[in-house]
Amino acid sequence: MTASAALSLNLKLQVLEVRRREDVAGVVRAARNAQAEALNVFSSPILASLHREIIAFAAEYRLPAIYQWKEHAEAGGLISYGPSLAAMWRQSAIMVAKVLKGVKPADLPVEQPTKFELAVNLRTAKSLDLTIPPSVLLRADEVIE
Repeated sequence: MTASAALSLNLKLQVLEVRRREDVAGVVRAARNAQAEALNVFSSPILASLHREIIAFAAEYRLPAIYQWKEHAEAGGLISYGPSLAAMWRQSAIMVAKVLKGVKPADLPVEQPTKFELAVNLRTAKSLDLTIPPSVLLRADEVIE
């Protein structure tokens, strides 16, 4: 899906894997050395646990990066777009409560997030000498100044 989107936008896609904390610096450096113009940090438990390191190296190598969780933009990432963690936790708690009340897990519907949040960190944009278009700022659910 990502490869076809990149192809349709005439973008070169470079997939870099992070399997452990020690990989982060080398992966971000490899992106910079390959003249990447930005990073898309996909959602995964390992990447979420390493977000501070990824944000720090993206800043050091001056690479704009987008993350899935608003909390990563709040922590210094440039932009995030994804579902609300708080809403997902709340929905998970509701489902757990139903199971504890006797509902069989197999009888619970599969649910997907319905609200996605766009957060923009203007401090990070300024440190990267980037200007975020007003149209993006107007669409943002949160602008961090």
